Amino acid sequence: MGRRGVALVGTMTRIGVVFPGQGSQTPGMGTDVAATYPAAAALYNEAKSVLGYDLLALCAEGDEDKLRETRYSQPAIFVTNLALAAAVGDVLSPVVSAAHSFAEYCSLTLAGSLTFEAALALVNQRGLAMHRAASLSRGAMAAVLGLDDALLRNAVAAAIERGAGRVQLANFNQPGQVVISGDEGAVRVAGELALEAGAKRVIPLNVSGAWHSALMEPAQAEFAKHIAGATVRMPRFTVISNVDAQPYTSIEQIKTNLIRSVTDEVRWHDAAIAMIAAGIDLIVEFGASPVLAPMMKRVAGAPKAIHVGDVAGVEKLRAQLAPAGISQ
Repeated sequence: MGRRGVALVGTMTRIGVVFPGQGSQTPGMGTDVAATYPAAAALYNEAKSVLGYDLLALCAEGDEDKLRETRYSQPAIFVTNLALAAAVGDVLSPVVSAAHSFAEYCSLTLAGSLTFEAALALVNQRGLAMHRAASLSRGAMAAVLGLDDALLRNAVAAAIERGAGRVQLANFNQPGQVVISGDEGAVRVAGELALEAGAKRVIPLNVSGAWHSALMEPAQAEFAKHIAGATVRMPRFTVISNVDAQPYTSIEQIKTNLIRSVTDEVRWHDAAIAMIAAGIDLIVEFGASPVLAPMMKRVAGAPKAIHVGDVAGVEKLRAQLAPAGISQ
């Protein structure tokens, strides 16, 4: 699924691909696609040998609590995202890709920077390391809606000054929607202070750990060893990092940011802006749930954004892209 030119839909269309991260998992995800497209089924079969368990069976069982555990959700989301893209086939020829959090491994795999097997092995080790780190302390995350970033940083700083514990800004999803992460009590206090500062709502997230926070430092140290030994190539098309919202320009930068992403903020909104600046006509989100496509629609200057999450979505996109063929 490399760079073979861009698909034509009436006129030349430059396609951008986005992949959602943790929280996009749903029971039964990927099962219809694997049953319909050999290319998708092949990825789940390969995953079985990498992981040592039947990932497709896990998805099919529909155990929502088990799928929520990061050691299972990260591999499940990674494989499902790419299985959906593989099902579309060679008519999918993106010029740029970005992803939310660990789903950046999907972008790097699609662009040939990592092999599927190597990327899945890294995602698996990342999930296991984060699962172990989450067991060391009671972490939490919450989405803060309707508050300026600077005022939210002040609320977080005030919570820390009160001795509530560790808490920080974690995910910049879009203006007025920022996720905070840290110790359970500190997230609660910071949320209360954010409401006092004018936030419209604070929504606790249904997660099993404090992702993208200092609580993941043990996982980062453990995971760095796996990244150090990984074989990474330059992407065949533009991949934008969610750590600094910049296109990757070196292998060293890729490895550094993959390590940083365990604890650093996710700068999704800035990455979305950078993606649009690449000059694209269509954004396709591949994932079990529509997460990023709705966000992209709210970004100024964004082109049409669609979500592909099942066989119906795959067939609709294939029909849109296939008739006009491929042009270099």
